[in-house]
Amino acid sequence: MYKIEKFIPREYQNNIHNSIEGKNTLVCLPTGTGKTKLAIMSLIERLNDFPESKVVIISPTKPLSSQIAKEIKESTNIPQNEIILLTGTIKPSERTKLFNDSKVIVATPQTIQFDLEKKRISVKDISLLVVDECHRSKENFANTVVAKEYVTKAKNPLILALTASPGATKEKVSQVCSNLFIKNIELRTEEDEDLSEHIQEKESLNIKVKLPVKFQKIQNYLKAHYRSKAIGLKKYGISKPPSSINKTDLLMYQRGFQARIKNGDYFAYSGVSEVAEMIKAGHALGLIETQTPNAINEYFEKLKGESSKASKNLVKNKLIEKCMELTKELIASDEKHPKFNKLVEILEEEYETNPEIKTIIFANYRSTVNEIKNALSSIKNIHPAVLVGQKNGVTQKDQLA
Repeated sequence: MYKIEKFIPREYQNNIHNSIEGKNTLVCLPTGTGKTKLAIMSLIERLNDFPESKVVIISPTKPLSSQIAKEIKESTNIPQNEIILLTGTIKPSERTKLFNDSKVIVATPQTIQFDLEKKRISVKDISLLVVDECHRSKENFANTVVAKEYVTKAKNPLILALTASPGATKEKVSQVCSNLFIKNIELRTEEDEDLSEHIQEKESLNIKVKLPVKFQKIQNYLKAHYRSKAIGLKKYGISKPPSSINKTDLLMYQRGFQARIKNGDYFAYSGVSEVAEMIKAGHALGLIETQTPNAINEYFEKLKGESSKASKNLVKNKLIEKCMELTKELIASDEKHPKFNKLVEILEEEYETNPEIKTIIFANYRSTVNEIKNALSSIKNIHPAVLVGQKNGVTQKDQLA
């Protein structure tokens, strides 16, 4: 008989586990609260209920899959050679044998989908399919293809979908539930009584910095361009005050113009282009306010290479030309966004008093990530490393090391 080892389920994990009762279930738990442990509880139960069956866990990346397989080995009495990590680097014939000989298979959804399509494996004897990071389950994605095959062909199907962020809207959550055949939702937040005692308190501090003069000039030029375009929208019947038009409004206007075009209003074509130009200018504004000069320069260079009317009009605008000139000057003088100096100041102080701490810094753009690394490399006791997608940075092989 299979059993859990080396951990005692918490109250909320027991409550969620008991609620599943054979229903395809979406579980939403905050990061770090034991979603994998919950999957382990379910897989132990299913393997004991259906001794001839196996369990498949699909996770979006090889490093995540490896981490899950390791945790299952450490937390159950299932023979370690029957818990396998199945990846595309293994020969297809070997994958088939490993799949057939194992009780727990952890893999990326693409690997399972590919082997199903090639008829190398069967879902018939899978008693539990765990979908990790299930918010990625869009229509015709590998997750959903595997789930559909599973619910239609397995003898005893059950899906457990796990995520920390199911979707920003009710529609997105509904789409995930539909794609994964979900009938039951278990949601816990940090405020829930059975979870709150297990959440560590977090202190949040918002530090504001002032933009230097050249940054402010670029900011003002972009705002002036955006404002002039917003005023021009009046000719299309848009009455909202220019100062309060935001990106959400622009996306709504764009949909409206496209609908008008379908109805034969060809004047709306220019409206689509002008709104697109405003969206691009707004994005550039966000970059100069929050990122590095290199980030906004890369964006301007990208716009120069685009063929759309909106991009061409934007880079030819006199105000935007001034922005591009000032951006080049900032890069030439190696002037950083003030957030860099503040970040260095904070970390120098922290590592001076506690050199053993670890820090995670999140940034939206690769160029910003690399500049942060360079800025921190000179600080005593700090040895920064970049962790990004496979294009650059740490490879999946290094992440597994």
